[in-house]
Amino acid sequence: MNETPNYIAEAMVVDAFRPDQYLLILPVLICFVFGAGLLMMRRRMDRHPLVAIVGLVLLLVCDLALLLRIAEGGPMSMAMGGWKPPFGISFTADLLSALFLSVSGFAGLACGIYAGASIDSEGRRYGFYPFLFMVMAGVSGAFLTGDIFNLYVWFEVMLIGSFGLLILGSEREQLDGATKYCFLNLIGATLFLLTIGYLYGVFGTLNMADIAVKSAALEGNGVLLTIASLFLVAFSMKAAAFPLNFWLPASYHTPRFVVSALFAGLLTKVGIYALIRVVLMLFPPERGGLGLVMAWMAALTMLVGALGALSQTDLRRMLNYAVIVGIGTILAGLAIPPVLEARTTAITTGAAGVLREAAEGAGFNNGISIDGPLATGLSGAIFYALHSVVVMTALYLAAGVAAFRNGSSSLYEMGGLWKRHPLFSALFLMLLLGVSGLPPFSGFWPKMLLVRASIAAELPWLAAAVLVSGLLLTIACIRVFLLAFWRPLPAGADVGESHPAEDMFRAPQPGRPMALIPLVALCLFVVFVGVWPEPLAELTFQAAHEILKPSAYLAAVLGGTP
Repeated sequence: MNETPNYIAEAMVVDAFRPDQYLLILPVLICFVFGAGLLMMRRRMDRHPLVAIVGLVLLLVCDLALLLRIAEGGPMSMAMGGWKPPFGISFTADLLSALFLSVSGFAGLACGIYAGASIDSEGRRYGFYPFLFMVMAGVSGAFLTGDIFNLYVWFEVMLIGSFGLLILGSEREQLDGATKYCFLNLIGATLFLLTIGYLYGVFGTLNMADIAVKSAALEGNGVLLTIASLFLVAFSMKAAAFPLNFWLPASYHTPRFVVSALFAGLLTKVGIYALIRVVLMLFPPERGGLGLVMAWMAALTMLVGALGALSQTDLRRMLNYAVIVGIGTILAGLAIPPVLEARTTAITTGAAGVLREAAEGAGFNNGISIDGPLATGLSGAIFYALHSVVVMTALYLAAGVAAFRNGSSSLYEMGGLWKRHPLFSALFLMLLLGVSGLPPFSGFWPKMLLVRASIAAELPWLAAAVLVSGLLLTIACIRVFLLAFWRPLPAGADVGESHPAEDMFRAPQPGRPMALIPLVALCLFVVFVGVWPEPLAELTFQAAHEILKPSAYLAAVLGGTP
């Protein structure tokens, strides 16, 4: 009986939480509070946009505060219910999760402002804003959880919200796209859940830090390679990587433009984040074994997406394939194999490297240099993912405005926008150049890092795939601008203020603040990071090193030396 307090002290947090730890749960709490509040305001639909924008601003402020805290003080964890890991669920943030969280909050706010003009009273009545906050809650929870089953739960929260947004309007095309989207994502979610059960049977824990430590002790076990492979398939389906990407171009062109922007910017990147967190951090040796498979997946994803973009005659369908090109580009950085970079007999990353360093002391060398291909490739992948969140969100929002002004998103029926709306056309051109990876925009620098890492890792064909896909996407983007903006309006097209086809787009006009404010803000990010990439590049390099050597993450969750 006298030992009971000792057991409680070992299993539970007995000290009060620090004030900064509450930053870990505030993003999810804000989303749920505002989502529920908007549900209760069904009789005041006119106030939904203002209330939602206030909530999204608070969410972004909280995300940025957490990023600042993590950048200065390192990873941070909070045990839910006071139960220490691995007994309870923990919310944990390192630089990787804080970066993804902040950029996602920025994209979500842009979509919320844009929706103020593009979502009418019917869309508000059907629950657009509560669904928006549900998606943001799922995205925020996925980035912040330290428990792998909880990651699955947040995936489902995100998917429930996305289902509601996808069918908003209940048009036949939307229902068709929603069916494909739901079916494939349910298969991915089922595989994810089954793999979690398999993992729990092996390790007896669901806490990711605890799994990382225990997997290091089982290095070389074939069971871990099976688990890592299953996670790779599940997350590749979520991220729309080849050959599991056919659901994306079949569904992302069907909802409202603002919904497509939210999906393209956030949902596929959650799959990428999960792939980095689970496969790279928890199973680094197995990821090394799967590196060549991932490299071929990346190359084929990029090329299939680029060729698909070239073949499209509809603006929104073309952007669907641009999303796929971006996913392949990110995968290229995650596929860089371990290459001996220092005078050591082997490369040791992840928890295994942390444990060996603790055992052998300062003389231990894990074989990873600061600017070697492994760290450079992962940093480039993270950098490009953040860029892709912003640029794809902006492109879909801008495409909605362009389609509204022409009454169609078909490239055969668009034209003349450069003369009618020069400022908007200049913004669209910058975004097209940014997604193509051309300087001086934000997509250039991460592609340079990926090419450099691929060549250093003796994968010149992967570097060639990055460059060739970028060239093909550039041609596709130039074609879009020439047809939709530069050439005169095709004969017989109606550019009047009242076009019967405009109802299906419901986007703000190019000169309205609800359109220009989010587009200008997103475009400024693309230009600013392209002109001055050092601050973000330093953060992504630090985030990459925290994944390859997660000693601070493990200490924040498990306490002390793991």
